[in-house]
Amino acid sequence: MSIIEAVRGALAEVADPVKAPAMRAYMKSELPFLGVQSGPRRTALKKVFAGHRLGSAPEWRKAVLTLWREAEYREERYAAIELTGSRLYRDWQTLYTLPMYEEMIVTGAWWDLVDELAVHRIGTLLRLFPDTMKVTMLEWARDPDLWKRRTSILCQNTFKDRTDLGLLYACIEPSLSDTEFFARKAIGWALREYAKTDPREVVRYVNNHGISGLSRREALKNVPE
Repeated sequence: MSIIEAVRGALAEVADPVKAPAMRAYMKSELPFLGVQSGPRRTALKKVFAGHRLGSAPEWRKAVLTLWREAEYREERYAAIELTGSRLYRDWQTLYTLPMYEEMIVTGAWWDLVDELAVHRIGTLLRLFPDTMKVTMLEWARDPDLWKRRTSILCQNTFKDRTDLGLLYACIEPSLSDTEFFARKAIGWALREYAKTDPREVVRYVNNHGISGLSRREALKNVPE
């Protein structure tokens, strides 16, 4: 049995069809849901991944993209994202994975699929290959695609005191006038995360730049008055 077949079988086993319609409605998903909650999904997939080791980086990327492109249920796309983050393949997080992530971000085009990739996959590549990825993030920050712009803003969310502030601001600024909810939310979320490290700097930035009310509220949510 291939890893693709195993993933689909494991998801079907832990599915609760009664929950599927509400999950689909909440996510406004074109793809139907099986009705698999995150906890059972992660447990089931961990077993599948351990039992179906992939032998090379190209084979791993092919499996990810097959799950993604051929998904009949949204949980199969969640499984593809989890396969990209499996510890078994940590050494294969190289610049060769960037086109795969870019495809997933552009075609996923919704927060439940994009944000994990932005923060934990693109963020990892930025940490490992800062020179190349910085140039890429600056390009994405001005891309017509909303989700690439959002990714460039969110990719340093776990960096804390290692955040490249110049890069963060350079990725935020092309979206300051954006009226899209998900762009404004991303700006606020990224600043809120950095405020855990340097709240004064975030207050200074917010007070000196014309950010939207939504972005401002998000950015200052946990900053003491």
